Amino acid sequence: MTEIDGIAQSNKAADRAFGADNRNRLIDHYFSDIVEADVKPANAWAHVYRLLLWLDPTTGLAHCYESDKSQPGKPWYARSLAFHDWLATALGVAPDALPESIDWLFIKACSDLAAVVLRREAKLAEVASRQRTPYVNRNFPEPGSDPELTAIIRDALESYLVSEPPEMTWHTLTQRVRSYLAVQNKRKNLVGEGFEDVLAQAVRRACKLPSDQIFTRSLLYDIPGFNRAKIGSKENKVDLAIISPSMRTLVTAKWSVRADREKQFPTEYAEYISAQSENRKFEYVFVTNEFDPARLMRACENLHNNHPMFDCVVHINTDALKACYGGATAGDKQSTETQRRVLHHIEVGRLISLERWFDRLLGQR
Repeated sequence: MTEIDGIAQSNKAADRAFGADNRNRLIDHYFSDIVEADVKPANAWAHVYRLLLWLDPTTGLAHCYESDKSQPGKPWYARSLAFHDWLATALGVAPDALPESIDWLFIKACSDLAAVVLRREAKLAEVASRQRTPYVNRNFPEPGSDPELTAIIRDALESYLVSEPPEMTWHTLTQRVRSYLAVQNKRKNLVGEGFEDVLAQAVRRACKLPSDQIFTRSLLYDIPGFNRAKIGSKENKVDLAIISPSMRTLVTAKWSVRADREKQFPTEYAEYISAQSENRKFEYVFVTNEFDPARLMRACENLHNNHPMFDCVVHINTDALKACYGGATAGDKQSTETQRRVLHHIEVGRLISLERWFDRLLGQR
Protein backbone atom coordinates (compact mmCIF):
# COMPACT_ATOMS: atom_id res chain seq x y z
CA MET A 1 0.00 0.00 0.00
CA THR A 2 1.36 3.42 -0.98
CA GLU A 3 1.60 6.40 1.38
CA ILE A 4 -1.22 8.07 -0.52
CA ASP A 5 -3.41 4.98 -0.07
CA GLY A 6 -2.65 5.03 3.64
CA ILE A 7 -3.70 8.66 3.91
CA ALA A 8 -6.91 7.92 1.96
CA GLN A 9 -7.72 5.15 4.42
CA SER A 10 -7.13 7.59 7.29
CA ASN A 11 -9.55 10.04 5.68
CA LYS A 12 -12.19 7.30 5.48
CA ALA A 13 -11.55 6.41 9.12
CA ALA A 14 -12.11 10.06 10.05
CA ASP A 15 -15.46 10.01 8.24
CA ARG A 16 -16.39 6.80 10.04
CA ALA A 17 -16.03 8.54 13.42
CA PHE A 18 -19.39 10.16 12.62
CA GLY A 19 -20.74 7.17 10.69
CA ALA A 20 -23.64 4.90 11.63
CA ASP A 21 -21.57 2.07 13.12
CA ASN A 22 -19.62 4.34 15.44
CA ARG A 23 -22.72 6.37 16.33
CA ASN A 24 -24.57 3.26 17.44
CA ARG A 25 -21.53 2.00 19.31
CA LEU A 26 -21.42 5.29 21.21
CA ILE A 27 -25.17 5.29 21.87
CA ASP A 28 -24.90 1.74 23.23
CA HIS A 29 -22.05 2.93 25.45
CA TYR A 30 -24.18 5.82 26.72
CA PHE A 31 -27.07 3.52 27.66
CA SER A 32 -24.75 0.89 29.14
CA ASP A 33 -24.13 3.23 32.07
CA ILE A 34 -27.87 3.48 32.78
CA VAL A 35 -29.94 0.84 34.54
CA GLU A 36 -32.36 -0.61 31.97
CA ALA A 37 -35.37 0.06 34.20
CA ASP A 38 -34.41 3.75 34.29
CA VAL A 39 -35.01 4.18 30.55
CA LYS A 40 -38.74 4.73 30.29
CA PRO A 41 -41.24 6.86 28.39
CA ALA A 42 -41.24 9.55 31.08
CA ASN A 43 -37.53 10.33 30.74
CA ALA A 44 -36.85 9.37 27.11
CA TRP A 45 -36.87 13.06 26.12
CA ALA A 46 -34.00 13.75 28.54
CA HIS A 47 -31.85 11.03 26.98
CA VAL A 48 -32.50 12.43 23.51
CA TYR A 49 -31.49 15.91 24.61
CA ARG A 50 -28.45 14.72 26.55
CA LEU A 51 -27.25 12.83 23.49
CA LEU A 52 -28.03 15.29 20.71
CA LEU A 53 -28.87 18.81 21.87
CA TRP A 54 -26.05 21.35 21.68
CA LEU A 55 -25.13 24.87 22.67
CA ASP A 56 -25.34 27.55 19.98
CA PRO A 57 -21.83 29.08 20.08
CA THR A 58 -23.11 32.49 18.95
CA THR A 59 -25.61 32.86 21.80
CA GLY A 60 -24.20 30.54 24.46
CA LEU A 61 -27.68 29.03 24.84
CA ALA A 62 -29.17 25.61 24.16
CA HIS A 63 -30.05 25.50 20.48
CA CYS A 64 -33.75 25.58 19.69
CA TYR A 65 -33.93 27.68 16.52
CA GLU A 66 -31.91 28.99 13.60
CA SER A 67 -28.82 30.80 14.84
CA ASP A 68 -29.16 33.92 12.68
CA LYS A 69 -32.68 34.53 14.03
CA SER A 70 -31.73 33.86 17.67
CA GLN A 71 -29.18 36.62 18.18
CA PRO A 72 -29.56 39.10 21.07
CA GLY A 73 -32.24 41.67 20.33
CA LYS A 74 -34.22 39.39 18.00
CA PRO A 75 -37.49 37.66 19.06
CA TRP A 76 -35.99 34.19 19.15
CA TYR A 77 -33.30 35.27 21.61
CA ALA A 78 -35.96 35.75 24.29
CA ARG A 79 -37.44 32.36 23.41
CA SER A 80 -34.00 30.74 23.48
CA LEU A 81 -33.39 32.18 26.95
CA ALA A 82 -36.73 30.73 28.09
CA PHE A 83 -35.90 27.32 26.59
CA HIS A 84 -32.42 27.29 28.15
CA ASP A 85 -33.92 28.14 31.55
CA TRP A 86 -36.60 25.44 31.23
CA LEU A 87 -34.09 22.79 30.15
CA ALA A 88 -31.60 23.55 32.93
CA THR A 89 -34.40 23.32 35.48
CA ALA A 90 -35.81 20.12 33.97
CA LEU A 91 -32.38 18.45 34.00
CA GLY A 92 -31.62 19.73 37.50
CA VAL A 93 -28.53 21.77 36.64
CA ALA A 94 -27.56 25.44 36.82
CA PRO A 95 -27.94 27.37 33.54
CA ASP A 96 -24.18 27.87 33.23
CA ALA A 97 -23.57 24.14 33.84
CA LEU A 98 -25.97 22.98 31.12
CA PRO A 99 -23.20 22.43 28.52
CA GLU A 100 -21.85 19.60 30.68
CA SER A 101 -25.19 17.77 30.48
CA ILE A 102 -25.82 17.82 26.72
CA ASP A 103 -24.11 17.16 23.36
CA TRP A 104 -22.75 13.80 24.58
CA LEU A 105 -22.77 12.06 21.21
CA PHE A 106 -21.05 14.85 19.30
CA ILE A 107 -18.34 15.25 21.94
CA LYS A 108 -17.58 11.52 21.95
CA ALA A 109 -17.53 11.34 18.14
CA CYS A 110 -15.17 14.33 18.07
CA SER A 111 -12.89 12.54 20.51
CA ASP A 112 -12.79 9.50 18.21
CA LEU A 113 -12.18 11.79 15.25
CA ALA A 114 -9.31 13.57 17.03
CA ALA A 115 -7.48 10.28 17.56
CA VAL A 116 -7.78 9.47 13.86
CA VAL A 117 -6.73 12.97 12.81
CA LEU A 118 -3.59 12.85 14.96
CA ARG A 119 -2.48 9.65 13.26
CA ARG A 120 -3.38 11.03 9.83
CA GLU A 121 -1.51 14.30 10.39
CA ALA A 122 1.60 12.45 11.52
CA LYS A 123 1.61 10.50 8.23
CA LEU A 124 0.88 13.61 6.21
CA ALA A 125 3.70 15.50 7.93
CA GLU A 126 6.20 12.80 6.96
CA VAL A 127 5.15 12.89 3.31
CA ALA A 128 4.99 16.70 3.23
CA SER A 129 8.47 17.00 4.71
CA ARG A 130 9.94 15.00 1.84
CA GLN A 131 7.88 16.94 -0.72
CA ARG A 132 9.24 20.25 0.64
CA THR A 133 12.89 19.14 0.64
CA PRO A 134 13.75 20.84 -2.70
CA TYR A 135 12.56 24.17 -1.27
CA VAL A 136 14.34 24.07 2.08
CA ASN A 137 15.76 27.40 3.30
CA ARG A 138 13.54 29.36 0.88
CA ASN A 139 11.03 30.43 3.57
CA PHE A 140 8.01 28.75 2.03
CA PRO A 141 4.79 29.14 4.09
CA GLU A 142 4.08 26.28 6.48
CA PRO A 143 1.12 24.03 5.62
CA GLY A 144 -2.05 25.37 7.16
CA SER A 145 -0.78 28.94 7.51
CA ASP A 146 -3.60 31.48 7.58
CA PRO A 147 -2.25 35.05 7.83
CA GLU A 148 -5.74 36.61 7.71
CA LEU A 149 -7.05 34.55 10.62
CA THR A 150 -3.82 35.18 12.54
CA ALA A 151 -4.26 38.93 12.02
CA ILE A 152 -7.85 38.83 13.29
CA ILE A 153 -6.82 36.99 16.48
CA ARG A 154 -3.75 39.19 16.99
CA ASP A 155 -5.79 42.40 16.65
CA ALA A 156 -8.32 41.14 19.21
CA LEU A 157 -5.67 40.12 21.77
CA GLU A 158 -2.88 42.59 21.12
CA SER A 159 -3.62 44.86 24.07
CA TYR A 160 -3.60 41.86 26.44
CA LEU A 161 -0.33 40.29 25.27
CA VAL A 162 2.79 40.88 27.35
CA SER A 163 4.96 39.70 24.49
CA GLU A 164 4.51 38.53 20.91
CA PRO A 165 3.90 34.76 20.77
CA PRO A 166 6.23 32.69 18.57
CA GLU A 167 5.11 32.21 14.98
CA MET A 168 4.56 28.50 15.61
CA THR A 169 2.10 29.34 18.41
CA TRP A 170 0.05 31.45 16.00
CA HIS A 171 0.24 28.64 13.48
CA THR A 172 -0.99 26.04 15.98
CA LEU A 173 -3.79 28.31 17.20
CA THR A 174 -5.14 29.06 13.73
CA GLN A 175 -5.07 25.36 12.86
CA ARG A 176 -7.07 24.55 15.97
CA VAL A 177 -9.63 27.24 15.15
CA ARG A 178 -10.00 25.95 11.60
CA SER A 179 -10.33 22.36 12.83
CA TYR A 180 -13.04 23.42 15.27
CA LEU A 181 -15.02 25.15 12.53
CA ALA A 182 -14.59 22.19 10.17
CA VAL A 183 -15.82 19.63 12.67
CA GLN A 184 -18.90 21.73 13.45
CA ASN A 185 -20.05 21.05 9.89
CA LYS A 186 -20.29 17.36 10.78
CA ARG A 187 -23.02 18.14 13.27
CA LYS A 188 -25.58 18.23 10.45
CA ASN A 189 -25.02 14.54 9.76
CA LEU A 190 -25.06 13.74 13.45
CA VAL A 191 -28.45 15.34 14.11
CA GLY A 192 -29.79 13.94 10.84
CA GLU A 193 -29.18 10.22 10.85
CA GLY A 194 -28.08 10.36 14.49
CA PHE A 195 -31.58 11.48 15.49
CA GLU A 196 -32.99 8.37 13.83
CA ASP A 197 -30.46 6.13 15.62
CA VAL A 198 -31.14 7.70 19.02
CA LEU A 199 -34.91 7.41 18.55
CA ALA A 200 -34.58 3.77 17.51
CA GLN A 201 -32.57 2.87 20.61
CA ALA A 202 -34.76 4.97 22.89
CA VAL A 203 -38.00 3.37 21.68
CA ARG A 204 -36.50 -0.12 21.89
CA ARG A 205 -35.33 0.39 25.45
CA ALA A 206 -38.22 2.46 26.82
CA CYS A 207 -40.94 0.34 25.19
CA LYS A 208 -39.14 -2.99 25.69
CA LEU A 209 -39.31 -3.95 22.01
CA PRO A 210 -37.07 -6.56 20.37
CA SER A 211 -34.48 -5.10 18.02
CA ASP A 212 -35.77 -7.12 15.04
CA GLN A 213 -39.02 -5.13 15.17
CA ILE A 214 -37.25 -1.80 14.65
CA PHE A 215 -35.88 -0.67 11.29
CA THR A 216 -33.78 2.44 10.62
CA ARG A 217 -33.17 3.93 7.18
CA SER A 218 -34.57 0.81 5.54
CA LEU A 219 -35.90 0.66 2.00
CA LEU A 220 -39.69 0.80 2.18
CA TYR A 221 -39.95 -2.47 0.27
CA ASP A 222 -37.63 -4.25 2.68
CA ILE A 223 -40.06 -3.57 5.53
CA PRO A 224 -42.56 -6.41 6.15
CA GLY A 225 -46.01 -5.61 4.81
CA PHE A 226 -44.94 -3.48 1.84
CA ASN A 227 -44.58 -4.56 -1.79
CA ARG A 228 -41.37 -4.65 -3.77
CA ALA A 229 -40.48 -1.54 -5.73
CA LYS A 230 -41.43 -1.26 -9.36
CA ILE A 231 -38.55 -1.51 -11.81
CA GLY A 232 -37.07 1.91 -12.36
CA SER A 233 -38.85 3.55 -9.42
CA LYS A 234 -36.96 5.72 -6.95
CA GLU A 235 -35.76 3.97 -3.82
CA ASN A 236 -37.56 5.33 -0.76
CA LYS A 237 -35.93 4.89 2.63
CA VAL A 238 -38.01 5.10 5.78
CA ASP A 239 -36.32 6.93 8.67
CA LEU A 240 -37.70 4.60 11.33
CA ALA A 241 -40.24 1.78 11.28
CA ILE A 242 -41.72 -0.28 14.11
CA ILE A 243 -43.23 -3.52 12.83
CA SER A 244 -44.80 -6.19 15.03
CA PRO A 245 -47.86 -8.45 14.87
CA SER A 246 -49.82 -5.78 16.73
CA MET A 247 -48.53 -2.56 15.15
CA ARG A 248 -47.16 -1.08 11.95
CA THR A 249 -45.68 2.39 12.35
CA LEU A 250 -43.70 4.32 9.77
CA VAL A 251 -41.87 7.31 11.19
CA THR A 252 -40.51 10.42 9.53
CA ALA A 253 -37.92 11.72 12.01
CA LYS A 254 -36.54 15.21 11.46
CA TRP A 255 -34.72 17.17 14.16
CA SER A 256 -35.81 20.33 12.36
CA VAL A 257 -37.91 20.89 9.24
CA ARG A 258 -36.85 22.51 5.99
CA ALA A 259 -39.41 23.78 3.50
CA ASP A 260 -38.29 21.29 0.84
CA ARG A 261 -38.76 18.40 3.27
CA GLU A 262 -42.29 19.52 4.06
CA LYS A 263 -43.15 19.24 0.39
CA GLN A 264 -41.92 15.64 0.29
CA PHE A 265 -44.16 14.38 3.11
CA PRO A 266 -47.35 13.95 0.99
CA THR A 267 -45.39 12.23 -1.80
CA GLU A 268 -43.80 9.79 0.63
CA TYR A 269 -47.12 9.07 2.32
CA ALA A 270 -48.82 8.36 -1.02
CA GLU A 271 -46.05 5.90 -1.85
CA TYR A 272 -46.45 4.19 1.52
CA ILE A 273 -50.18 3.73 0.87
CA SER A 274 -49.57 2.44 -2.64
CA ALA A 275 -46.94 -0.05 -1.50
CA GLN A 276 -48.71 -1.61 1.47
CA SER A 277 -49.52 -5.27 0.97
CA GLU A 278 -51.41 -6.11 4.18
CA ASN A 279 -55.07 -5.37 4.67
CA ARG A 280 -54.60 -3.48 7.90
CA LYS A 281 -53.85 0.13 8.71
CA PHE A 282 -50.39 1.45 9.33
CA GLU A 283 -49.67 4.58 11.32
CA TYR A 284 -47.70 7.44 9.81
CA VAL A 285 -45.91 9.43 12.53
CA PHE A 286 -43.83 12.58 12.42
CA VAL A 287 -41.24 13.02 15.20
CA THR A 288 -39.32 16.27 15.48
CA ASN A 289 -37.58 18.77 17.70
CA GLU A 290 -38.75 21.68 15.55
CA PHE A 291 -39.64 24.84 17.48
CA ASP A 292 -40.91 27.00 14.62
CA PRO A 293 -44.66 27.36 15.28
CA ALA A 294 -45.62 27.70 11.61
CA ARG A 295 -43.88 24.45 10.67
CA LEU A 296 -45.41 22.59 13.61
CA MET A 297 -48.84 24.01 12.79
CA ARG A 298 -48.60 22.82 9.18
CA ALA A 299 -47.52 19.34 10.29
CA CYS A 300 -50.53 19.11 12.61
CA GLU A 301 -52.98 20.44 10.03
CA ASN A 302 -51.65 18.76 6.87
CA LEU A 303 -54.44 16.74 5.23
CA HIS A 304 -54.54 13.78 2.88
CA ASN A 305 -57.94 13.08 1.32
CA ASN A 306 -59.53 15.36 3.94
CA HIS A 307 -57.99 13.43 6.84
CA PRO A 308 -54.90 14.26 8.91
CA MET A 309 -51.89 12.94 7.05
CA PHE A 310 -49.92 12.18 10.22
CA ASP A 311 -51.61 9.92 12.75
CA CYS A 312 -49.33 11.48 15.36
CA VAL A 313 -47.19 14.61 15.39
CA VAL A 314 -44.60 14.15 18.13
CA HIS A 315 -42.31 16.74 19.68
CA ILE A 316 -39.46 15.64 21.94
CA ASN A 317 -41.01 17.60 24.79
CA THR A 318 -44.13 19.74 24.44
CA ASP A 319 -43.36 21.42 27.79
CA ALA A 320 -40.26 22.81 26.10
CA LEU A 321 -42.50 24.37 23.44
CA LYS A 322 -44.73 25.93 26.08
CA ALA A 323 -41.71 27.39 27.88
CA CYS A 324 -40.22 28.66 24.65
CA TYR A 325 -43.40 30.35 23.48
CA GLY A 326 -43.81 31.88 26.91
CA GLY A 327 -40.60 33.76 26.19
CA ALA A 328 -42.01 35.43 23.08
CA THR A 329 -41.75 39.18 22.80
CA ALA A 330 -44.78 41.43 22.49
CA GLY A 331 -45.75 42.93 19.15
CA ASP A 332 -45.26 39.86 16.98
CA LYS A 333 -48.98 39.30 16.35
CA GLN A 334 -48.67 36.79 13.51
CA SER A 335 -46.18 34.63 15.40
CA THR A 336 -48.25 34.84 18.57
CA GLU A 337 -51.38 33.66 16.75
CA THR A 338 -49.47 30.73 15.23
CA GLN A 339 -48.09 29.84 18.65
CA ARG A 340 -51.61 29.83 20.05
CA ARG A 341 -52.68 27.37 17.39
CA VAL A 342 -49.74 25.09 18.21
CA LEU A 343 -50.56 25.28 21.92
CA HIS A 344 -54.15 24.37 21.06
CA HIS A 345 -52.91 21.31 19.16
CA ILE A 346 -50.99 20.31 22.29
CA GLU A 347 -54.06 20.84 24.46
CA VAL A 348 -56.32 18.65 22.30
CA GLY A 349 -53.68 15.93 21.82
CA ARG A 350 -52.92 16.52 18.16
CA LEU A 351 -49.31 17.42 19.00
CA ILE A 352 -47.96 15.09 21.66
CA SER A 353 -44.73 14.58 23.55
CA LEU A 354 -42.27 11.74 23.10
CA GLU A 355 -43.44 10.40 26.45
CA ARG A 356 -47.08 10.20 25.34
CA TRP A 357 -46.13 8.57 22.04
CA PHE A 358 -44.03 5.94 23.81
CA ASP A 359 -46.89 5.27 26.22
CA ARG A 360 -49.12 4.80 23.19
CA LEU A 361 -46.67 2.32 21.66
CA LEU A 362 -46.56 0.41 24.94
CA GLY A 363 -50.35 0.11 24.79
CA GLN A 364 -50.14 -1.29 21.24
CA ARG A 365 -47.55 -3.98 22.03
